[in-house]
Amino acid sequence: MTKRIVITGTDTGIGKTVFSAGLAGLLDGFYWKPVQSGLDGETDSEVVERLSGLPPGRVLPEAHRLNSPLSPHRSAEIDGIQIEAVDLSFPVLPTPLVIEGAGGLMVPLNRRTRFIDIFAEWRLPVILCARTTLGTINHTLLSIEALRARSIPLAGIAFIGDEMADTQRTIVEFGGVPQLGRLPHIDPLTDKTLRDAMIAGFAFASIAGGQ
Repeated sequence: MTKRIVITGTDTGIGKTVFSAGLAGLLDGFYWKPVQSGLDGETDSEVVERLSGLPPGRVLPEAHRLNSPLSPHRSAEIDGIQIEAVDLSFPVLPTPLVIEGAGGLMVPLNRRTRFIDIFAEWRLPVILCARTTLGTINHTLLSIEALRARSIPLAGIAFIGDEMADTQRTIVEFGGVPQLGRLPHIDPLTDKTLRDAMIAGFAFASIAGGQ
């Protein structure tokens, strides 16, 4: 069965696009960001094209490209666009598909629908990206509860940042969820250094069991 995996985060700007790039590259799959908010500078899809090592055509076009770097519901309103859940039907492809959400789970898509509502409809396995810095225990455990309340399958946690052994252990134990690995901050960040860090930091047999 074709594998499809959703990547979401406990917040925005935590590194889930870099993780998505590394994962899509190692799975030799496709990447799809359904909604891009903010078009100044490098978009998330362009980051993945640069860092994943995937051949041309593996980064799929966004369903919506919105100009303002805001929550998608507000950015769409400014652009005069109405985003509907039906617009975000995921494509069926012959190799694994990594789907990256926008910000955290409760980010609104429109005035009625949040990304978590879309994920609940899809019923695809989710990898939750979480910081290792102060505050992450609360944010991550709340995100785990929100996913479980909607019966969304949670593949595990991908930590991003410096090693914080007790913080990571606390989240895993209270959340009752596997730690898939940790992606450190990488400098310089290239397709090769990212690939090396992903291989060193994650067990891909557990990640690759998507739908």
